[in-house]
Amino acid sequence: MKSTLWYLVLFSLLTLVISGCSNNQNSAPASIEEYINALVNKDENTLIIYSCADWESEAKSDFNSFSAVSVSLEDLTCQETGQDGDYTIVSCEGIIIANYGNEVLEINLADQNYLSIFEGGEWRMCGYH
Repeated sequence: MKSTLWYLVLFSLLTLVISGCSNNQNSAPASIEEYINALVNKDENTLIIYSCADWESEAKSDFNSFSAVSVSLEDLTCQETGQDGDYTIVSCEGIIIANYGNEVLEINLADQNYLSIFEGGEWRMCGYH
């Protein structure tokens, strides 16, 4: 009986640890970071994966706007900053640097907030706030 109780306690602790890790990896800020990284890395499939259904066409537009330029990302960090109905508001810091040949454009990610929604069991980018 003592052995069974020990295994039950061990199993419960392991389950808590695993679920805790899953929640941290799939959070609203993490979904926005994945979206931005996919955009900069020109990974359209990942960009769509991290987009809500209502945002997919906009995600493709975002993708197309960076497809012909050299793009890099510096110091990306995102955090949850509030709620707007079903959406979680996420603010980010960092800079996207887009090189248009002779012109370099720096996009400060702190200039806008992002909307993330829990859809299909995952957090996803769903617009700007």
